[in-house]
Amino acid sequence: MHSFGYRANALLTFAVTILALMCAMASLSDNLNTPSPTAQVQVLNINWFQKSTHGNDEVSMTMNISANLQSLFTWNTKQVFVFLAAEYETPKNSLNQVSLWDGIIPSKEHAKFWIHTTNKYRFTDQGSNLRGKEYNLTLHWHVMPKTGKMFADKIVMTGFHLPAEYR
Repeated sequence: MHSFGYRANALLTFAVTILALMCAMASLSDNLNTPSPTAQVQVLNINWFQKSTHGNDEVSMTMNISANLQSLFTWNTKQVFVFLAAEYETPKNSLNQVSLWDGIIPSKEHAKFWIHTTNKYRFTDQGSNLRGKEYNLTLHWHVMPKTGKMFADKIVMTGFHLPAEYR
């Protein structure tokens, strides 16, 4: 006859195995979702564009950010981290990224939004490379699931220019 400890161990092992299989199936089911998020950013005003005391270019801008990220949410989505970055090239670096705004979207109900804001973080370049510079605004997101691996993607919006002179 088997002892109580042996039976409890067998039951616990079986339960953990079933739980692991359910988590794996849940994680794999997210691969069936094909999200189609949309986003648009309008730069309304360059509030100031100047050279800082350290010799670096700094920009403050007012913008409207609108996005519909509801398709990123499934039953397995815990939250979505989203941020807007300015991306541009300089002679030293082929890609420079500066985060301008970020937020955490806790649920599908909050995933369709429109925000009128100034950049939350300084748009600063190391040097004097921003005058007359063309840049892209890219909305990045990281989906954090309840179980399984995180995934990230982005939408790139092109055609933005900074002024040729300081203001």
